[in-house]
Amino acid sequence: MIFYSCSIVKKVPDNKQLLTKNAVVTNDTVVKNERIESLISQKPNGKLLGFPLRLGLYNIAKDNPDSLYYAWLNRKPNRRENLAKIISNKQVDRLSQSFLVSGLSRFLKKTGEAPVVIDPIKINTTKNKLQGYYNNQGYFDTKVTSKIDSVGLKKAKVTYLVSTGEASFIDSISRRIETPELDSLFLKNQKRSLIKIGDQFNDEKFDAERTRITNYFRNNGVYDFQVNHVRYDVITNEKNKNIDIVYDIENRKIKRGDTLVKTPFKIYKISQVNIFTNSALKKLRSKISDSVSYNNYNIYSIGKLNYKPKAITDAIFIEKGRYFSDKDKTLTSRSLSNLKVFNFPNIEYVVDTTSGNENNLIANIYLIPLKKKNLNASIDFNHSNIQDFGITGNLSLTFRNLFRRAETLEISTRGNIGSSRDLPNPNGTFFNLSEYGADVKLTFPRIFLPFKTTAIIKKDMLPTTQMSFGLTNQRNIGLDKENFTSIINYNWLPKDDTTIRFDLLNIQFVRNLNIDNYFNVYNSSYNRLNDLAQVYNSNTAYLDPTTGNLTNTGAVFFIEDVINGNIPINNQSNDYNSIRSIGERRKRLIENNLIVSSAFTYNKNTKKGFLDNTFYAIKTKIETAGNFASLIAKQVKEPESDNGNQTIFGIEYAQYVKGEVDLIKHWDLGKKNILAFRTFGGIAIPYGNANSIPFSRSYFAGGSNDNRGWQAYSLGPGSSGGINDFNEANLKIAASVEYRFNIVGKINGGLFADAGNIWNIFDNVEDESYTFNGIKSLKDIALGTGIGLRYDFDFFVFRIDFGYKTYNPAKEESERWFRDINFSRTVLNFGINYPF
Repeated sequence: MIFYSCSIVKKVPDNKQLLTKNAVVTNDTVVKNERIESLISQKPNGKLLGFPLRLGLYNIAKDNPDSLYYAWLNRKPNRRENLAKIISNKQVDRLSQSFLVSGLSRFLKKTGEAPVVIDPIKINTTKNKLQGYYNNQGYFDTKVTSKIDSVGLKKAKVTYLVSTGEASFIDSISRRIETPELDSLFLKNQKRSLIKIGDQFNDEKFDAERTRITNYFRNNGVYDFQVNHVRYDVITNEKNKNIDIVYDIENRKIKRGDTLVKTPFKIYKISQVNIFTNSALKKLRSKISDSVSYNNYNIYSIGKLNYKPKAITDAIFIEKGRYFSDKDKTLTSRSLSNLKVFNFPNIEYVVDTTSGNENNLIANIYLIPLKKKNLNASIDFNHSNIQDFGITGNLSLTFRNLFRRAETLEISTRGNIGSSRDLPNPNGTFFNLSEYGADVKLTFPRIFLPFKTTAIIKKDMLPTTQMSFGLTNQRNIGLDKENFTSIINYNWLPKDDTTIRFDLLNIQFVRNLNIDNYFNVYNSSYNRLNDLAQVYNSNTAYLDPTTGNLTNTGAVFFIEDVINGNIPINNQSNDYNSIRSIGERRKRLIENNLIVSSAFTYNKNTKKGFLDNTFYAIKTKIETAGNFASLIAKQVKEPESDNGNQTIFGIEYAQYVKGEVDLIKHWDLGKKNILAFRTFGGIAIPYGNANSIPFSRSYFAGGSNDNRGWQAYSLGPGSSGGINDFNEANLKIAASVEYRFNIVGKINGGLFADAGNIWNIFDNVEDESYTFNGIKSLKDIALGTGIGLRYDFDFFVFRIDFGYKTYNPAKEESERWFRDINFSRTVLNFGINYPF
């Protein structure tokens, strides 16, 4: 309290006052919104949790610390000489610039913030801004005054008093448009006007109307029209405050000699479209040696034309005979860039002087090809909980315009070698684990199908087709896997903020190469099984003679003995169910997986730019697997598996339907305060040839992007307590809310609450603590809360979140709330960028 009340004004000059607060009172009502606050020219010192921390740091700093040092040094006659005997006379002088003498004060001043002293000039500037703001809202008689109220020693607040008077409303709208063609265009689109009779005057609407008219004209042939050509005459009636609006669009002014001459606007049509495929320089036109005319397009090339004409013209929306349109130009630029074989195109329009029609334009499109081949290589050194030291290398080669129709082929390889002390290493090899893989991706800038789709998916939706194939091989990592993937998908953009993806075929085959390593990977399952074996196992062959614990092979035999009744355990007991559950989970996770699926994904994001913090994003996906595989299995008629299921190449294929919805909403609260909300729901239902969902398609809970009160894979299913190493299920419900705020500079904070869980439903799991059993199971929804710190590097955000288990459904109902909120049980989460 002493520090706050005394030192806060320590460096405020006499006869000056520290600004502590601003208030805007409009017509006797206090106004608090970001738009009004942005008009105030002078803001109080920033605060952290109500305290001006940076001002306090600034006040701690000494003024002229080097002068104070020399005053101290010369205060006693022999002080300099005595000090020089120890560190030399030169070092005595250098001490004045040391961190302890001057550097600390410089750091505090730089980090801190000088006191904001009330400035009458800035008060007048704010008054003028407020008056201008309310004038633009239609309050033409606005008067703004200010007063300064003392609130303590050298402290005061400033109040701005605004009296708006009566608002002015639009009484009539007329027009004065000199070019007859523009007048006709205006009348055709007048119903879309943003300015209506009876509306209160609002200057922002007039600006938006200028933009609307300009866009409309420029998309209907008026090439020379600019936004400053739209003007308004505002006529005010002093008696009733109503106003009359007159649109005033004069003919354009062009310079002829030394004089400006008014000339009517023209409506232009496109008479030619010329495409230069390998030059953006006009002076190189003389070197053109190849050309072709195709569908009213003229295509030119220096050297042999390396593109099929249709590949280029399909990406161009500027057409001969159509009116000039900015929209067509923008679509053409986007579409040509989307081919990924050219740099951003240069499009120019020139008046056609050869056609005899002054209202014709020639469109010239200049393209610079990207390199046909591009090689990229990278290397990373890493450390993780799997490997103590690892080296990862990537090599990728890109071929553009592969078949002369703007196709792109990408071939990439990757490899990793690592060292782990936790793995068996009888030969003493330093790099005792490895992973390598290769991917091939072929992209077509169109829908690649044997039939036409342009009636549904138009070319302005920028459709693409991707075919990709990948192979990965792991050694000494987990169960050692071979993973093969093959995907054919289609992508298009029906709107600027909407993306649709359709996976026609997605094949994934996973083969486990080292199933004997299962209990080394899933330690929790092994430990539970080993504890039960100490009670029930009587076969010493299953044990390691040195430790007395189950061997990996013995653990498998012990499970089989229990299930087959060779070891007498009550099959209704919890111990029996636990052993059976471990066995079933092991059998499921060591099985080779074949997934043949199709999926449809819809993604909409209304965020307008990087600084837009009021938006929503929604993603929905529906996926089915096994139907195509079922047709093949019926034809090949291979033997059934031990489980009685159909197989392809001796492998059971997965069959399920899966649907999920992910919704994100952000609200900008002003002053760098943001409220973010997310909710997710997903379910995967096995049927036909399967009674469970493959691990790679199941859901998990917990982690830095989910419920931050639990580590990844450690929450659920249901109230089971996350007893497995990797807990997953086929139903998930989750919701999160986060309040984000600025602390100082680029350091931000966050308060969050994450709720949700996973459950088993419609599969082969029967334990009620794992399964979703209607509304009563909603009591199993876990709640994690906490606080986070974030540092904004501009291009990404580094995040640390401290999560706590506020409501833990794994505990007894009387002990679920607040039992885990203490520092010793903090769940630390690191992340890059925000979780949603």
